[in-house]
Amino acid sequence: MWQELIVALIVIAAVLQACRKFLPAALRQRMVYALARKGFDQDRLAKLFRVQSDCGSGCGSCGSCETTPAPIDTSSDGGTKRRVIMLEVQR
Repeated sequence: MWQELIVALIVIAAVLQACRKFLPAALRQRMVYALARKGFDQDRLAKLFRVQSDCGSGCGSCGSCETTPAPIDTSSDGGTKRRVIMLEVQR
């Protein structure tokens, strides 16, 4: 009996870890909202599933819309150095 209970707890912990790591952020956010409507604490669930409880409000705290500008290298002649992206054509 105790062995079955311990195994069940280990399996639940493994499922939670897999959800935290492999599920997309949008799906994790929907899970948090669904569980919060059932009466669970939304802030604790957001920490557990690694999503912000207010993600999507546009506050900028979740970092999902944060963009960084592309670095610009200047060469010795004062011009900008261009990056070339090589494409491989498959026919």
